[in-house]
Amino acid sequence: MIAAKRSSGKFSAEMFDDVPILQRKWQAALRPGEGLPRYEDVMLGSLGRLADHIALLKHNNEALEVSRTGRYIQKWLDDDRWDIPLSALSPDCATALGEAAANALANSRPYLAVAHCVRDGLVRTYDILALPTSSRWGGTLIGTYVNERAGQYNLLDAIFSTTDEGVLSLATIRDAGGNAFDFQIVHHNQGASRLLKLPATELQWRRLSAGGNLLCLPEVVERLLGVVRSGSRDQFEIDSDQRNLKLGATAFGDILSLTISDVTALKRREASFRLLFDNNPMPMWVFDAETTEFLGVNDAAVQHYGYTRATFLRMKLQQIWPRDEWVTHTEALQQIGDAYQSTRNWRHLRADGSEIEVLTFGRRVSFEGRDGFLVAVVDITERRKAEARIAHMAHHDGLTNLPNRELYQDRLKQALEQSQPGNTHVAVLCVDLDLFKNVNDSFGHPMGDRLLKLVADRLRSQVRGNNLVARLGGDEFAVILAADVSPNDASDFATRLIQVLSDSYDIDGVEVVIGASIGIALSPGDGDTSEELMRNADMALYRAKSDGGGVHRFFEREMDRQAQKRRDMELDLRRAFANGEFELHYQPLVDIAADRISGFESLLRWRHPEKGMISPADFIPVAEDIGLIVALGEWVLREACAEAVKWPADIKVAVNLSPVQFRSRNLVQVVISALAQSGLSPRRLELEITESLFLAETETNLAILHQLRELGVSISMDDFGTGYSSLSYLRSFPFDKIKIDRSFVKDLAQRSDCVAIVRAISGLGRSLNITTTAEGVETIDQLDWLRAEGCNEVQGFLFSAARPPAEVAALLSKFGRRASQAA
Repeated sequence: MIAAKRSSGKFSAEMFDDVPILQRKWQAALRPGEGLPRYEDVMLGSLGRLADHIALLKHNNEALEVSRTGRYIQKWLDDDRWDIPLSALSPDCATALGEAAANALANSRPYLAVAHCVRDGLVRTYDILALPTSSRWGGTLIGTYVNERAGQYNLLDAIFSTTDEGVLSLATIRDAGGNAFDFQIVHHNQGASRLLKLPATELQWRRLSAGGNLLCLPEVVERLLGVVRSGSRDQFEIDSDQRNLKLGATAFGDILSLTISDVTALKRREASFRLLFDNNPMPMWVFDAETTEFLGVNDAAVQHYGYTRATFLRMKLQQIWPRDEWVTHTEALQQIGDAYQSTRNWRHLRADGSEIEVLTFGRRVSFEGRDGFLVAVVDITERRKAEARIAHMAHHDGLTNLPNRELYQDRLKQALEQSQPGNTHVAVLCVDLDLFKNVNDSFGHPMGDRLLKLVADRLRSQVRGNNLVARLGGDEFAVILAADVSPNDASDFATRLIQVLSDSYDIDGVEVVIGASIGIALSPGDGDTSEELMRNADMALYRAKSDGGGVHRFFEREMDRQAQKRRDMELDLRRAFANGEFELHYQPLVDIAADRISGFESLLRWRHPEKGMISPADFIPVAEDIGLIVALGEWVLREACAEAVKWPADIKVAVNLSPVQFRSRNLVQVVISALAQSGLSPRRLELEITESLFLAETETNLAILHQLRELGVSISMDDFGTGYSSLSYLRSFPFDKIKIDRSFVKDLAQRSDCVAIVRAISGLGRSLNITTTAEGVETIDQLDWLRAEGCNEVQGFLFSAARPPAEVAALLSKFGRRASQAA
């Protein structure tokens, strides 16, 4: 095989002499204005002896053909044919010539390649120079010069002499009767000399009977003689001088090929493995990778599974699998590589027939000369039982063992999802015990708990199949009738349930009488979601209790007043936006320390032509639901920036952002545009968000906040402290301001917990260098509290309600006078 080595085409003085001659001849034949020299100027004439070393290749239709060859080339190719495709030559020669010619064509200049060829066990090196030329008959001709470099070596000798293993050839010595009795070393490599610890001169022609090395041990010689007699092969190990050698012998008539490998390190690793394997407290085994037979098991596996070691070693892996998992076990076994760990829990069979649940971890190993897998087993049976108990406790009532509210809601959702739209009814019954409070008050809670257990038993006896009964809490229970039920079915069931629950109870000889009231809601008429059905059934239960108890009532849907009101609101909102009915009012933000206005919060107002001013609390949620808040929010930003640019340069404007605006993904561009069109400095714009922004797509929204802050605007968190994870958000984003919710400010003078909360938030702001603003300040007392607790900024009716833009200047003037008087 010839391997071509590419060259840059630059030639050094170390190359053979013919290459510079051909190079100069090619260079001299170049004519100004022509791409390649002509063939006849390079290849014809005075080549002399070099002509025998040249193969002429023709580039024809993207393929190379051998046009003619010199005598040396014909011998090298072992082919004297002309005008044949290059591909018709032997692959090694075709590859070398083709690569050199292709590179010469690609670069339009001579190209030198080096090729190596193995012939008769000798590695020969050839220089191949490709000279591209033009032809007057059209096309391109490549003159390719080939010559062998001096120096060659025997490949087999090189491999034989450099391998780490010892390799010897032994000649059998026979007696007069033809019986083999000894061996003579006729050939060996350096590895054999090193492993047998004898100089090469002492090993060569040495008889094994002469002694002096490990091969001369009587048991070794006898083993080798056995190989010659049988004409077969054998492998075995010998130990000596704290070394372990592995011998492999193969007979070729009277010649014995012997290999020697030092397996001392391997044996030590195997000993360490065996020590760790046998004494490991974790059940472990090794099984054959092909047959799945157990090759070894440790004491922990024997003890844990209950099989004797002898029984284990007669078994296959499949015999500890439950029959119903054979297919999945087999599929998993076929997919494992060099290492694996359980992607699921498996079941195993113990000797007594019991099952355990396990996780397995494995790695491919060589064990006693066989390819296998070492497996460690973790028994998770008890853990799984504990998890099952915990899962059951998480979804069941601890007193009655009935499903709890969480499981009930989950099952109700499933029932609704599985029902056929339009013609399948799912009934929800809310059951409340009448007079149960009297039992608790008269006999105590232990008696009440025992009564609840008896009630649960009676409910279970009435609820069968796919239906479900749950305890929601206290003396409230709920039932799902999932099989397509009619109102009459639900009514009959509720009547029967009330009768069953109203029968007297005997508790330790005490007769207890209670009753039950039931509210019923049916899908789809009374609601399509579990929440709607539960809410409506609860409303029906309230009606049953109001009617005196001991009865059941169906939910009665009135005219859909609220839904109609919602639809009207949606239509009015779209019209209002188109008609320009929205306006911005501005409420001042007051710097407590300076007693001056530091900014204004822009607040959206809707002036309805008929209904007057409509509260933002009524229309903002609807605008968010229908997506109008995106366009409306953009309008607010532009208006607020355009108005603020008219104010003094140190007055900021705050604009509230809805989480819906973040989903539009162009919020950053909207802010940039509003600032650019108005000319307002980014440092004067403050954007307020609420914690609801982080309830979904948190990472994306945080990225948008960082982009906004990089513009130079301030970011404020509104209603701080009202959510369950306010503090975690301060770690996620460097807010410039946090606004203390008005619910904490309202009762500052009356409730110590509100004082503590305000104090904590103000202290947090100081520690993090974040401005704190209190909302809803209405009294001097509240202001004094906030000033004492270190709050930076306030807003509220104490200073001013939100005012139209025309009144902003007056507010600024009023506070300016106050500040001057204070000074």
